[in-house]
Amino acid sequence: MQSLADESVVVIGAGIGGLSTACYLADAGADVRVVEKNEQLGGRASRLERDGFRFDMGPSWYLMPDVFERFFADFDRTPSEYYELTHLDPHYRIFFKDGDGRGVSDGSNESENAEYVDITPDLERTKELFEAYEPGAGERLERYLETSRENYEVGMKHFVYEDRSRLRDYVDLDVARHARGLTLLGSMQGHVENYFDHPRLQQIMQYTLVFLGGSPSNTPALYNLMSHVDFNLGVWYPDGGIGAVIDAVAALGGELGVEYETGRPVSEIKGREGAFLLETPDGPIRADLVVSNADYAHTERELLTPERRGYDADYWESRTYAPSAFLLYLGVEGEVDELAHHTLVLPAEWEDHFDRIFEEPAWPEDPAYYLCVPSETDDSVAPDGHSALFVLVPIAPGLEDTPEIRDRYREKILADIAENTGADLRDRIVLEERFCIEEFADRYNSFQGTALGLAHTLRQTSLFRPPHRSEAVDGLYFVGGDTTPGIGMPMCLISGELTAEAVLEDYGRQDRR
Repeated sequence: MQSLADESVVVIGAGIGGLSTACYLADAGADVRVVEKNEQLGGRASRLERDGFRFDMGPSWYLMPDVFERFFADFDRTPSEYYELTHLDPHYRIFFKDGDGRGVSDGSNESENAEYVDITPDLERTKELFEAYEPGAGERLERYLETSRENYEVGMKHFVYEDRSRLRDYVDLDVARHARGLTLLGSMQGHVENYFDHPRLQQIMQYTLVFLGGSPSNTPALYNLMSHVDFNLGVWYPDGGIGAVIDAVAALGGELGVEYETGRPVSEIKGREGAFLLETPDGPIRADLVVSNADYAHTERELLTPERRGYDADYWESRTYAPSAFLLYLGVEGEVDELAHHTLVLPAEWEDHFDRIFEEPAWPEDPAYYLCVPSETDDSVAPDGHSALFVLVPIAPGLEDTPEIRDRYREKILADIAENTGADLRDRIVLEERFCIEEFADRYNSFQGTALGLAHTLRQTSLFRPPHRSEAVDGLYFVGGDTTPGIGMPMCLISGELTAEAVLEDYGRQDRR
């Protein structure tokens, strides 16, 4: 087997990708140290704890359980050794603002517009729901999900777990054979329209694009595989929240010998192969090899001198970025039974919202947004008699973000929630924290305050994403959502494996034990 014994590696940033890389490199024998600028591990998957309330600050959906099972199995472990999972039912609830009378109102909502549908683990029930909107849609859903399953199985095996980051990786008959059956070209909008006519059904099939930081018009049809993730693999909740998953991966790394240091930002990467010096406020750190889990653009623009960068400023300025977000973390008195653990509120014309993210950036007038109420499932996240929830509104990165704008938008969103779900939170809030563009840029060094990084457009997918290896500095590597396979916790977990494979390919030695 390949060994990295006697190699010292520093991982900059403790997001899920950096933690994953650290595990693989330590397992290969390297002396691994993770340094993190913030006060806790997890990167965007940090936790906020105040007055007995606990919130996952970033990712809140546990999807693709097979990826987590595979990761832990690589180290002869299982997720259940670290955390338990609850299969959510419903997976999520969707409120539609159009109020066309076809939604469900259970009588508990004060608003006449509070119509919703629940997507449950019961596929037959979901087919009946689709059929109610459009004759034949139930059968078409089944066909759509079969295509989605095939794309997922082929795509994951041959194009996600295998790092095809260079054009020559695709000039291969075996690759062509596997790619032939995939739905590769066109947009998700066009692909979904081939199956469903009703706008609500199209929205249900496309909402997962928010996890990829794209819109129906700019995300490749290949990502219909996300519907297999959603409908077939299910939506889960790790007891304790996503933070429990971060704890688990970090604990695994500790068992393998990884050392962690928080509150130590890196300001510059000096030297090169075999003699890196990382400048920090507490003095330099020496390393043989370096893996950056800091945002790719930040690493190149701020931590490396111009001659050591793989991309110039024009490259980063010309990219399409995933949305930022306006977030309200709220502790409220009482229950919020109108909302499910995961709840989406969608306008009739959500194209306008996407246009205000990707085409003509502006704060959306009629926003689509997401509410997460983990206290519906987990009593430990809120004090007795209270609920913990957060509101997330996707917005364009780089927008003007002032206290006055936030105040106005807060009132707008809370009123919208009351009107369209029946859950009036305004007089019940006992704790409130806000997070927006400015915090994303400051806390995570994210370019223009994007919440996720590079969007998954056709020109920014697969080999069109920045590579794991630095193109200018030997011994420097990258991991995280800006690299392959892309955005999201499962993808970043896999990114860690791919980065470690690149390091082993370049510096691993045959272990003769």
